[in-house]
Amino acid sequence: MTNNDILKKLRVALKLRDDEIVEILKLVDFRISKSELGAFFRKENHPKYKECGDQILRNFLNGLVIHLRGPMPQKQKSTKKRQH
Repeated sequence: MTNNDILKKLRVALKLRDDEIVEILKLVDFRISKSELGAFFRKENHPKYKECGDQILRNFLNGLVIHLRGPMPQKQKSTKKRQH
């Protein structure tokens, strides 16, 4: 299974539109246009087909976590000193 297949299956399973995927990628500061994104969903023999790289899939998955769960809360630094 290719990264393109994974991206397609997630799009269908989560009922995401292309513009929603673009917004999800923006959550992790990854910019992509809808036309660039559309190239990943084409058939492999299409002249404008593009292979989805690991970086794009990784950023999409990280953005999806933020989209579904919300951003990670900031960790508070402890001002207490450890006792020995």
